[in-house]
Amino acid sequence: MTEHIGIVACSPEGAALCYRTICIEAADIMGKHDFPEITMHGFSFKEYVQYLDSNDWKGVAGLMLASVEKLATAGATFAICPDNTIHQPFDQIVEKSPLPWLHIAEEVATEAVRQGYTRLGVLGTLSLMEGTVYSSRLTTAGIEQRLPARKDRERIDRMIFDQLVEGQFLPETRAYFNEMVEIFRKDGCDAVVLGCTEIPLLMTDGKSSLPMLDSTRLLARAALNKATGTIPA
Repeated sequence: MTEHIGIVACSPEGAALCYRTICIEAADIMGKHDFPEITMHGFSFKEYVQYLDSNDWKGVAGLMLASVEKLATAGATFAICPDNTIHQPFDQIVEKSPLPWLHIAEEVATEAVRQGYTRLGVLGTLSLMEGTVYSSRLTTAGIEQRLPARKDRERIDRMIFDQLVEGQFLPETRAYFNEMVEIFRKDGCDAVVLGCTEIPLLMTDGKSSLPMLDSTRLLARAALNKATGTIPA
């Protein structure tokens, strides 16, 4: 019997990609048209943005806990959140959560170790890149982290909130992100973390000079494996 996946949604594009990935890739494990039971809950993205703008992680945690409580009531057996940035207060959430969670950065770190990567460039929102969501998990896994220059971190942040979360994926934005990846490559990175759940909708393997660790799809696959009891190859 498969487990019931609960998705705590934040930004719509990332949540939709995560849900879609689970449903489509489940066919390889469960058979055509089949996928685990999934319940998704999300508050208005505006509510999250208001807390993020004021650096109010307690407020972010409160929204996430309210969502996971609804998911537990609906019968979910574990939770995931396809949004990297709001994992910042994750430890506070887990302490009070009625459900166990998978952590998006831990799934990325696990895949990086499996691939033998030792130095990763990280792309995401400003607070994600400058916070501990990835730095703590990568350090534990013995992996170095590299970030863009401060001015580039700020520009990337604006692009995410002004374009990507609105479903705008412009060629010039894609070119700029690929420039950042090339800088990582020259700095000795062997892969890049797409640490914002909308970036995978912008970037393509054919244009990137480094392998990409797609945090959204890696989390979705981890949830699918857990729900079905599948051991990753």
